[in-house]
Amino acid sequence: MSTAPLSILAASADPNLFGRWFRHRETWEVWFAFLAALFGLPMDEEQAALYRHHTGRAAPPTAAASEAWLVVGRRGGKSFVMALVAVYLACFRQYRQHLQPGERATILVIAADRKQARTIMRYVDGLLSNIPILRSMVENQTTESVDLNNAVTIEVGTASHRSTRGYTFAAVLCDEIAFWRTDDSAEPDYAILDAIRPGMATIPGAMLICASSPYARRGALWDAFRRHWAADTAPLVWRAATREMNPSVPQSLIDEATERDAASARAEYMAEFRADMEMLLTREAVAACVSPGIRERGPTRRHRYFAFVDPSGGSADSMTLAIAHCEGEDVILDAVREAVPPFSPEAVVAEFAKLVHSYGASEVTGDRYGGEFPRELFRRHGISYRLADKTRSELYLSLVPAMNSGRASLLDLRKLEEQLVGLERRTSRGGRDIVDHAPGAHDDIANAVAGAVVGALGIANRPRAATGSVGYDGVLHFKAAESPGRSWHRGPGISAEDGKPIVATQLPPLRLHVNY
Repeated sequence: MSTAPLSILAASADPNLFGRWFRHRETWEVWFAFLAALFGLPMDEEQAALYRHHTGRAAPPTAAASEAWLVVGRRGGKSFVMALVAVYLACFRQYRQHLQPGERATILVIAADRKQARTIMRYVDGLLSNIPILRSMVENQTTESVDLNNAVTIEVGTASHRSTRGYTFAAVLCDEIAFWRTDDSAEPDYAILDAIRPGMATIPGAMLICASSPYARRGALWDAFRRHWAADTAPLVWRAATREMNPSVPQSLIDEATERDAASARAEYMAEFRADMEMLLTREAVAACVSPGIRERGPTRRHRYFAFVDPSGGSADSMTLAIAHCEGEDVILDAVREAVPPFSPEAVVAEFAKLVHSYGASEVTGDRYGGEFPRELFRRHGISYRLADKTRSELYLSLVPAMNSGRASLLDLRKLEEQLVGLERRTSRGGRDIVDHAPGAHDDIANAVAGAVVGALGIANRPRAATGSVGYDGVLHFKAAESPGRSWHRGPGISAEDGKPIVATQLPPLRLHVNY
């Protein structure tokens, strides 16, 4: 490929290169203004006006940006433009003089997962395979990478601060960075970016481009916008609503989304960070409740245990179980189990029931998922299934005081910590607080733990209904307590009401599961 300078705008206007995808140039004018700003190209008056509007800055840039942040609404064209930039940088720039023998310059496309990143890679493949001169540069191609004959590789990566180390980067394109997540990093987006930047140090003109529709007012995207939008300093920050970047998106689509959920639509299509979204628990509050090095606590006779299950059908979400008990005013998390799909619900329930029995309990609490299905499975193993009297949001909100006061002692499970920290609270139209995980994340373990902790606190504060002892005469004696009239079950075939004794005849060897 010739080293003669050819700008990305010139390549986009050339019908033998990228021009065929920009036949309706009027719908791409704002993107062309962005590309001029990104590469430090001369701007006409219209492009300069667009630049001022979307960056809040006065003077157009005079040099290419080494770092750029795109805060653009959904369907605005981000993915295609990032693919265009990737192919342009890979094919129209030379990097050999900056590489050691056998070293390759990598243009990395990162998203929350490989499936999402492949959207951009499909655009990359389309651009390369449909332009003969670029297609001739392809030496090897897989679903996740393309090797070119100029020692450049375009590759898909995932949002992990570990997997991005060790590369020599000519460019890194971070897609939907506002929605990145990981289970092994305290600050996933910052940690990944910190791992990326050293790999760009040896390639002059290397670019880091982060693009996303906005979400909550936290994380690297929000930080870049807060610090650099409307400030005449690097990096470049460009903010635009969906229809500003892509006028072909019907206004009716946006109007319908606004009618359904105005706050969500403002973020999704108007590129406004959500002001109604906040973290439920801080990382510091969660970390203060973790018992370092303790991953499980075995059962003892002196405690009353509460078990909470978050059921699943076995194909999509995990099925989780948590067991907890109280000691005075403190609540202690004892055990957590997660079955990751795919799995057999029958087999998982059998394992969960065995664990519940080992803690001397004969009941689990859970939501209404699956109707009678999970209840019947637990009943087969001698475990009754009680419907929770709190919704998931109510459980999380009830968990907060115990966590913030340090009364909860959690297990040292990183996945649990990440799910708790990832919970978000927002206010619904009706004024109620709703708690949920972030888009694309999970909270199966956190849900079970919240249910167990809150449930254990509930039974610890509940008056005892009865106490009992077994005499040598084979008579099980019960004494009435603060809650007369309640029925209690203590082992197979033995029950009492209002403290009345039951004479047990022909009893098998007694196994008494004491749950109070």
